[in-house]
Amino acid sequence: MRAFKNKWFNKWARDEDIRDDTLWKAAEEIVAGRVEADLGKCLYKKRGARKGQGKSGGYRLIVAYKRPNLDRLFFISAFGKTKSRA
Repeated sequence: MRAFKNKWFNKWARDEDIRDDTLWKAAEEIVAGRVEADLGKCLYKKRGARKGQGKSGGYRLIVAYKRPNLDRLFFISAFGKTKSRA
């Protein structure tokens, strides 16, 4: 399997200090079918943990992956999820 990042995603991951091995682990989970949401049109949402925190307050990764084709996966977008403080 090969995983790709677009230019925007690569910059975002670098700015957020997300290492490639962390993304690779997420890619393996997606291939195994462990995703939080199937968005349709071969798009999936995967949760990622921030350093020192859990996944609930971490990142959301948007990935393009066509299930029968196991050799390519594309990280196309991401955003941080922040919890509001009372």
